[in-house]
Amino acid sequence: MATVTFDHVYKRFPGDVVAVNDLNLQVADGEFLVLVGPSGCGKTTALRCVAGLETISDGELSIGDQVVNDVAPKDRDIAMVFQSYALYPHMSVYDNMAFGLKLRKMSKTDIDARVREAAGILGLDRYLDRKPKALSGGQRQRVALGRAIVREPKVFLMDEPLSNLDAKLRVQTRAEIARIHRRLGTTIVYVTHDQVEAMTMGDRIAVMKDGLLQQIGTPEELYTHPANLFVAGFIGSPAMNFVTVTTAGGELMMGETKLSLGGEPARVAAAQTPGKNLTIGFRPEHLVLANGSDGQAMRFPAVVDVVEYLGNEELIHARAEGNDIVALLPSDRKVKAGDNVELAVPLDRLFVFDPETEKALVS
Repeated sequence: MATVTFDHVYKRFPGDVVAVNDLNLQVADGEFLVLVGPSGCGKTTALRCVAGLETISDGELSIGDQVVNDVAPKDRDIAMVFQSYALYPHMSVYDNMAFGLKLRKMSKTDIDARVREAAGILGLDRYLDRKPKALSGGQRQRVALGRAIVREPKVFLMDEPLSNLDAKLRVQTRAEIARIHRRLGTTIVYVTHDQVEAMTMGDRIAVMKDGLLQQIGTPEELYTHPANLFVAGFIGSPAMNFVTVTTAGGELMMGETKLSLGGEPARVAAAQTPGKNLTIGFRPEHLVLANGSDGQAMRFPAVVDVVEYLGNEELIHARAEGNDIVALLPSDRKVKAGDNVELAVPLDRLFVFDPETEKALVS
C-alpha cells in the first residue's frame, strides 16, 4: 500500500489544451478516492498520469515516497482496471488472471495460490476454466478485477470499470469492489462520471471540472457543504434545484413572488445589498407540500407539469415563476399534472450562491 500525491501537476496537450490544471491532491495510504466529473474534466488523464500512460507536463507525482515522473509504468507497482475489461479471449479465466504473474516469472505454486485466493474473493472459483466469451459482463469485469488483485500492487487504478454493465450488475459489482477494498485495504483511485458511484463507494470524492479540482471531501461533506454551484449541481440525484432571487429590503423576490421565509432567515443572505441577485439552491428530496405548519421554511406556489411514479415516491416536475422545479415526494400525496401546489423547503436546507463568482455564500 502507498500514498499517491499530486504536487502542482499539469498535463498539457498540443493546441494549448490543459487537461489537468495545477492539481494538488494526496490520496492517503489505504484510501478509496474517487475522481468524478463530466466528460472532458481531466479525471481520466489524471489517472493515466499516475499509471505512467501519460507523462506530466509540470509538477511532481509521487507513489509512496518515490517521485515517479520518470519511472516506467511497469516499475510503478500499480494495477489498472479498464472500462473495456481488456481480457485475452483465447485464454481461460485462470490464465487471464495468471498472465501478469507469469511475466514476472513467479513460481507456479505462488501463482496458483494467488489466482485461487482472488477467485475465492470474487466468486470465480467455478469459472476458472472458462473463456471470456462464456462469461457475462459482470463476470468478465470480476476477472479484470482479479487480474489486478493477484498483482498485490501498492495502488489500484480503476477507470470507469462499471460503465459497460447494466444497472443491476453495476449495483452488484459496486458492492463487490467496496467489499474487496475493505478486505484488502489497498489504496484505490477510482474514476467515474457517475456521482451515485462516487457517493456510495468513495472514502473521499474529488470533483473536477475543466481540468481543475473544484472540491474534495467525504460524500457527506460534498452533499451538505458544496463549495460552489458546479459541485452543488453535480452531487446529488435528482440534481439540486436553482432559482434566481433578488434581495429587496431584507426579503427575497423570485420574479413577482415574495418568498415566504417564515421568520428571520439565518441561512439566507437576504440582508445583502437591495437589488442584488442571488442563486438559491435546494434539493428535490428536501421539498414538501406546504401545510401551514412548516415553521422556518421558504414557501412558494408552483404548477405541476409532470408526475413520475417511482413506487413509494413520485418525482414531481413543476414550474414556479418561470423556473423548472423538481420535487421528490411520497407517492401517497396524490399530486397530479395540472395541480396548483405550494411547496416548502426548510431554511436549514437552503444553499445560497453568488451568481457572479458561483461560490457558496451559505451552505
